[in-house]
This record gives sequence, C-alpha cells and structure tokens, in this order.
Amino acid sequence: MPSIHHFTGNPEILLEKHLRDRETSIFSFEHAQYYLPESPAVTLLAVLLASDVQGHCRHFAVVTERLDIADQWLALNQVNVETMVELAQQVNAPLVDLFAPWSLAPVHIAKPWGQEIWFTGIEKRGQSAVTDGLFSMPLPWLLALSPARFLGVAAREPALLKILDPLPEEVFGDLYFELHEEKREVYVVTHVDRNAWPDGRGAIRFGFDQVARQRAASDEAFRQQFLSAVADYEQLRRAIDRHCDEIRREEGVGLNEPVDAATLKRWLGVVPAPLLERERQAREAMNAFTHMLPLREGDVVKVPCLTPHALQHGVRTVEFQTPVYERKILAFAQKVLTQDHWDTSEAVELMSLEAGSLEALSVISQGADYSLEQVVRFADFEVQRLNLAAGASLVMPPSGAYRLVMVATGDASVNSHSCSVEDALLLPAGSGDLTIIAHDSAPAVILICLPR
Repeated sequence: MPSIHHFTGNPEILLEKHLRDRETSIFSFEHAQYYLPESPAVTLLAVLLASDVQGHCRHFAVVTERLDIADQWLALNQVNVETMVELAQQVNAPLVDLFAPWSLAPVHIAKPWGQEIWFTGIEKRGQSAVTDGLFSMPLPWLLALSPARFLGVAAREPALLKILDPLPEEVFGDLYFELHEEKREVYVVTHVDRNAWPDGRGAIRFGFDQVARQRAASDEAFRQQFLSAVADYEQLRRAIDRHCDEIRREEGVGLNEPVDAATLKRWLGVVPAPLLERERQAREAMNAFTHMLPLREGDVVKVPCLTPHALQHGVRTVEFQTPVYERKILAFAQKVLTQDHWDTSEAVELMSLEAGSLEALSVISQGADYSLEQVVRFADFEVQRLNLAAGASLVMPPSGAYRLVMVATGDASVNSHSCSVEDALLLPAGSGDLTIIAHDSAPAVILICLPR
C-alpha cells in the first residue's frame, strides 16, 4: 500500500521528484491563498501518478482539500489509472493530465453594466477553475504544485483571460470611463447585439474628440474644461444615487450590491424627473469631450496605458490583460460600487488626449487554408489570432511556456480536446506541440495568448 508523506513546505520539490522518478507520489502541503483577504492557508493533498499511454509517459493528478476522505480511500486501495478515476469521484475533484490542456471553468462576476466572465481570474472576488467535465477545483490550487513548472515564467499567475458581457441597453450597459497606468489589455470583439446596434456597428468610448480639443485655448484648458464637466455631472449622479440608496435600504439591498437593470429602472422611476433630465444633459455635455470609435465583430482594440476608454452596451469582447487590479475611474453613468470616489482629478493630469483608433494586424504566417495574425505584443504577453478554413489544421511548436487558447468562432480540436465557441484551455509549459484542427462544418477563429 502507498504511504502518505505529509509535506508542509514547497511542493515543487516533490513534484520534480515525481517527474524524475516517475513513481506514484502522495503528499500534503500548505497553500497560502494569497488572493483572499489575510491569505488563509488551506491544506491540500496531491496524488500524482505516472503512466505510460501509447508510448508516452503521462502524469495524472488529483488535488483535494478533502484529506480525510482521501486518506480513508488510500488506506484501502492501490493507485493506478483506473482507481485514480474513482479517487477523483470520491473527493469531488477533477482528474487532471498535468501536461495536457487544462479545461478552464469560468467564474461569473456581476457588474453594474453586466458581467465579466473570468477564465483565469485569481483574486478575492472569484477564482476560475480547472475542470474535467464532472468536477472542478480552483485554478490556483493546481498551479500551487509548481507555478514555475506549469507557467514556464517567473510568475504565479497566467495572463488574465476574460469575457466582457455588457447589457444591451444604452447607459445601463456602458462600462466605466477609466484609464490604466500599468495594466495592458486588448479586446477582441466577438458579438455586437443587433437590438442595441441594428447595423452591427457597436462602439467604444476611446480617448478624446479632436475637434473639441482644438477648440480649447490649450491642452491644459481642455483638461480643465473636461474636469469641470465631469464635476458637474458627478454632483447630479450622486444626488440620484442617494435617492436609490434610500430604496436599497428599504428593500434590504446592500448599498454596494449589483442589481439588474430592471430593478435599477424601477428605482429611477421614483427619482424626480427634473433631476433625471439635468443628469442627462450633463452626461451629454461631458461625453461631448470624448471620442466614440465604431466597432464590428472581429475588430481588435489595443488599449494604451493612460488612454481613457469605456466599452459600450451590447458589445461582447474577449479580453486579455495583465493580471493586476489597477484603474482610475474618470466617470460612470451609474453608481460606482467598488469604491466611494471617482479618480477624475488625478486621472485628468495623467490622461492622453489622443483619440483612440484601430490598428491593422500584421500577419505572422499564412497558407492556402490558414492565417496567423499578431493581435498584440505587450512587454509581458502577446496574443495571436489563428483563422482556419473548415477542416484545416495547424501545428505550432512548443513555446517553452504556457499558452492560453480560446475558440472565438466555430468549433475546433485543440490537442485532441474538442472545443466550441468561448471554450478556453490552459496548455502548461511542457505540453509539447499545439495542434489545432477546425471542424469540417465551418471555419474557426482561435485566440492564443503566451507570455514573453
């Protein structure tokens, strides 16, 4: 019978020993959940099995916090490929092939404007998961075995992959007008709601209107005029928020709890009409300073640091970004729930006054039935877009680090994993070639992110 070796230090040592010796390894370790308040520790048990499958050594893992159930099972059973499936079911954990694609189970984060869908999010508001289709576990628990081994870079998290899913209604589905000093992000438009935008052209508020800028006596005057317009609007916005907060208290809704658009509309129905009209006029005056960039499905928006931006209602996008929470809010047409202040004064001093635009994508390689485009190359990660004809395939060599893969349109096989639209995978470092095959029924578009 296997013996359970309790290890309370860094599990990377035992993982490396397992990979070297190719022997069954069973150990427990303390994982400091740095992404939660006060970093509470959780004791996890890892069961690792090396098995020869069609001439290739594969490494299977079950990682669980249910040590008591696992210990009881391990005392009565040998560990092999068949029984690992049973163990995973006993502890309600996925059975993971460590160097095959990890299927990512997203976590949905409610927002005043709609929702974010995180595929690699790791923070206090939520943690994405790894799943085998039956069970799932937090992504950081699996990465905790050895971030360096699985990611292939000096980081404990991959780039953040998420979907922005705004409501289709004007104002209610418009995102914050915000800028970032350090966070790098890129949007790929995957859907434009035709009820919101009948001609299929959505928009992003992106930088500033250059005609309005030229009308000002100077750039500094333009900044101050915009700041004054935002201040006027914020005063009215907060007056409306106070009315709605009274209703929140009456109905037992938390002051900073997101609510759906129907509820918010009902609350706005009791706000004095003259106040709502003044808010509308002030919002239009404020927005007149900004630039609106039309967007269609397939467009790519690279967001430069210090450029204020706000994706508009009904425009669904896939976003890749630096995994940090950092922003400055210049304005928002709803109550801001995550902080009690706007950052307009500070942001106005930093912000770029240019109008945002779309950049043409360069082609990395192409053939008769495929093209591989460079979406973006940031300092810490890059994103590529693979366009495959129906039935076409492409084999990409090992990268030496992890890769994130999401199907944007169509259906495809990724290293033998069948994927549909918005399915996402993490391919750990050491997973070998990346083979992508579009299904015969239709072309496919696949987004690929890798660190630099």
